[in-house]
Amino acid sequence: MKKEIPNLLTLGNLLAGCIGLWFVMQGDLVSASYCIFISLVCDFFDGFLARALQAYSDLGKELDSLADMVSFGVLPAFILFSLVEQSCGTQCTVGLFGFYKPFMVFALALMSAYRLAKFNIDTRQSDQFIGVPTPANGLLIASLPLILHFQPEYSAYILSFKGLLIYAVVMSYLLVCELPLLAFKFKTCDWKSNQVKFIFLIFCIAALVMLKFAAIPVLVIAYILLSGLIFLLNPNK
Repeated sequence: MKKEIPNLLTLGNLLAGCIGLWFVMQGDLVSASYCIFISLVCDFFDGFLARALQAYSDLGKELDSLADMVSFGVLPAFILFSLVEQSCGTQCTVGLFGFYKPFMVFALALMSAYRLAKFNIDTRQSDQFIGVPTPANGLLIASLPLILHFQPEYSAYILSFKGLLIYAVVMSYLLVCELPLLAFKFKTCDWKSNQVKFIFLIFCIAALVMLKFAAIPVLVIAYILLSGLIFLLNPNK
């Protein structure tokens, strides 16, 4: 029974993702975004409890990836698809070979699946990530409807047809590329060995206080750029 406790939270992650898809079908993107946040909480605590209870299992590992595929792969892609349709106007017209342009955002779901499958067999990702984690992409997309709802002054930056499509293409690549990224797993709490992580966390708190939901896309992009900079400065590490 102890080993099943983290799995129950993983199933909670999956359930939130399924309910989020239902909200998208109802046109309620704000509630769908909240479902991604609930999935993020479940995803954090299933790993936390697995470590605390020493309840690791191969079943839990595979179940986690399947849940993440729905909550951080399929659901964000559908939210972004809805935003692209809102923003495109006449540019959504069917093009070459009958291809509907907003369908491009489903590359995020495909590359999320590829990344999650790769993560399960990649032994290099115990202390760092290789490629952007799917929850980071899910978090960024979840923030967009919330910004539109609570901070409409930024709507012009979000409802950009070309900008959203470019984001989908670039993030699809970043999900599967060979770029090492920081993993915020603290083996110790001392400042010296974790100073970059602590400084970034302080920056995150300050940005969230000042910008609220609008800080989330900035922080995700800053996280990717910071990881890339660290890699360039010290590629061997």
